[in-house]
Amino acid sequence: MTKVAVIGGGISGLSTAFAVERLAEEAGLAVETLVLEKEGTPGGKIRTVSEEGYLCEWGPNGFLDNKPMTLELCDRLGIRDRLLRSNDNARKRFIYSEGVLHRLPENGPAFLKSKLVSWPGKARLACEPFIAARRSDDDETLADFARRRLGQEALDKLIAPMVSGIFAGDPETMSLKSCFPRIDELEREYGGLVKAMVRLAKKKKAEIREGKAVASAAGPGGILTSFLDGIQELSDRNAAALKGELRTGAEVEAIRRRDGRFEIRLVDGSVEEADIVVSAAPAHALSGMVRELDPGFSELLGAIPYSPMNVVCFGYEREKVKRDLDGFGYLIPKKEGRGILGTLWDSSIFPNRAPQGKVLLRSMMGGATNPGAVRLSDAEVTQTVRSDLRTIMGIEAEPDFVRIFRHEEAIPQYLLGHGRRLKAFDERLKDLPGLFITGNAFFGVGLNDCVNASNRVADRVVGFLQKR
Repeated sequence: MTKVAVIGGGISGLSTAFAVERLAEEAGLAVETLVLEKEGTPGGKIRTVSEEGYLCEWGPNGFLDNKPMTLELCDRLGIRDRLLRSNDNARKRFIYSEGVLHRLPENGPAFLKSKLVSWPGKARLACEPFIAARRSDDDETLADFARRRLGQEALDKLIAPMVSGIFAGDPETMSLKSCFPRIDELEREYGGLVKAMVRLAKKKKAEIREGKAVASAAGPGGILTSFLDGIQELSDRNAAALKGELRTGAEVEAIRRRDGRFEIRLVDGSVEEADIVVSAAPAHALSGMVRELDPGFSELLGAIPYSPMNVVCFGYEREKVKRDLDGFGYLIPKKEGRGILGTLWDSSIFPNRAPQGKVLLRSMMGGATNPGAVRLSDAEVTQTVRSDLRTIMGIEAEPDFVRIFRHEEAIPQYLLGHGRRLKAFDERLKDLPGLFITGNAFFGVGLNDCVNASNRVADRVVGFLQKR
């Protein structure tokens, strides 16, 4: 019996253990899995808090259904019938700029009518097809890419808010290739973004005519999807489906090699042995675990920064919020100087997120451009959010319900050169056979990315065992 230890019981670790068990069984391998999670409950950043009739997401609030990996996991877990897709409001997204909430335009005519970007800014965007593609294969920051192809105004009002919404990051430091590899590929393959969209649209129409493809109602970004009782349904069901042991309250202190196997020392003094170790822990946590095993690997892991974040949930009686909440919510460009990154209108996106006659607003605060926000007191956080909601949405009333969730290390930042760091990890791991890494610090921060990476690492684990 081969023992596979998975460190970290978030969705990356849970889905990895589940995939290893399935693939090993299909390959006729006898495998015993052990998942070690330092917190008292599994799920990692996935946690749904249900209080006073409100359903608040501690971390992510769902996944996009335009990629198959998480949907396939739901099928294997038998929870496809529990899926809850966001309503049409989720298509209506806003940017707060110069004192006004502007709806993000969804097509060319709407873009021309929109006042979000000035006419000079629109003219600059119109030049994008005529800008030569980069010939260098070097990495580039998101900000440099946006300025080069789209202009400064598009960076400030469109790209930077999007980056803060996805990564809570700073586009001036983040890697284009690692954060948005497809965009980098489109420029290289087609010579520009507009050229790529035109060519791909023509290709799609041709495939539909020939019966090789069907039109998708999900659109290019997919539909935000969760569960009836919140996104925690996914991690709870994944944990319950494991055949091996899931041990909570088990914080790993160090990983060592001994007699061809791995020795895992826990903070409580206990020791576990395993033939294979898969780390799904945050990079900074794994850095400490492997310090004795490989100091160089530890240093590389420790160089991945994380942005801090406060998630602030406010509940109101609907009549106290005069503004129309027909939408997903809004993001705020940094240049506006507000205290929050943006606010999601959660009860407009999914049903049963607030009691009848009430609404739930979820604001994000902090990120790479405002790391000090995580150290503010509850009173300061509440005051800041109230001030921004008053200015942006005209809400004067005090919230009836307040919950503040703090994440000192919320989202890993894929800085310029992240790809080189991943290659360095691969080189280090060649000298540590049987040790594998996965999680959102490496191959994508979204839930789909984590599940996809877990499937890939599980496949490598089983392949490694077959070669043995």
